[in-house]
Amino acid sequence: MKPTIIRPLKDHVCFSAYTTVHAIQRLYQPTLTAHQLTYPQYLVLVALYTTTSQAVPVKTLSSQLNLSTGTLTPVLKRMTQAGLITRHRNPQDERSTLLTLTPQGTATRVALNDLPALLTAKGGLDQTEWQQLTALLNKLMTNLNAE
Repeated sequence: MKPTIIRPLKDHVCFSAYTTVHAIQRLYQPTLTAHQLTYPQYLVLVALYTTTSQAVPVKTLSSQLNLSTGTLTPVLKRMTQAGLITRHRNPQDERSTLLTLTPQGTATRVALNDLPALLTAKGGLDQTEWQQLTALLNKLMTNLNAE
């Protein structure tokens, strides 16, 4: 019986994705630390900044971020305590919680706007390559999440 050959780590997509995410987080960390934010809190803010509605249901945000509400709830609680967001019951559906940015949460946007440009500058990819990379990662995520 022939032994199974395991490819080196560098040839595993999962390892490349894992280490790339950590490298991006390290790149963003000085800015996030200066604003007392964690990476998941940054993602919540970006999702809220780019929404078209004033109040976003937690369930919608959970779906956007691909995080369970159980994982997201402690993050949102800390953000509420930090004065970045408010959480309140949906008047149309008491089972639903709505999120809105506070003035402090909105003001933080200015500092965070530079992070994608920092990644672009350090990443060494041209605009077409960034678009291709994003499209491929989104396709992979969609396929892996399909039921």
